[in-house]
Amino acid sequence: MANTRAAQRYAKAILELAKEKAVLKEVNSDFRLLENTLKENKNLANILKSPVVKASDKQAILNQIFTNVNAITQNTFAVLIENGRIALIQDVVKQFIRLYDEDQNIKVAHVTTATALTPAMHTKLLDKVKQLTGSEATLTNAIDESILGGFILRVGDLQYDASVAGKLNSLKKKFNQNAYI
Repeated sequence: MANTRAAQRYAKAILELAKEKAVLKEVNSDFRLLENTLKENKNLANILKSPVVKASDKQAILNQIFTNVNAITQNTFAVLIENGRIALIQDVVKQFIRLYDEDQNIKVAHVTTATALTPAMHTKLLDKVKQLTGSEATLTNAIDESILGGFILRVGDLQYDASVAGKLNSLKKKFNQNAYI
């Protein structure tokens, strides 16, 4: 819990500083790049969390990988390392992106499908979410083969189940409620 609070505080400070310096979109792009890099490269995440790796080595690694990022992003690395909080980097990134999306009124839609979305389907769903919410949106895709086909879309508190498994469960409930046989 304390780590989450610390991550929120760092993220809020970064967001406010980026707004003040008028580089919010650039810092957001950096943080999304950082999020993807840490997701794709578990070794990097493990190195940053490791107490065995020296702080100076962590700083050098981050500086080599993220050469073209904004000064605020570079300073974020330095401050987290200096304060012994670099292990929180993934949490700070998640909190920053969440705060950015809230600040910019960007809705986050989660879609669960049986197979990966094609680029055309991704665009189509994203346009539909934008139309339904009346604001900008981002779309994340999770794959769950147990839904058999179709999709489950979640935006905030709303959920729309257009999955084959959902339809089958609905039919099963109807058959159980009414004795057709």
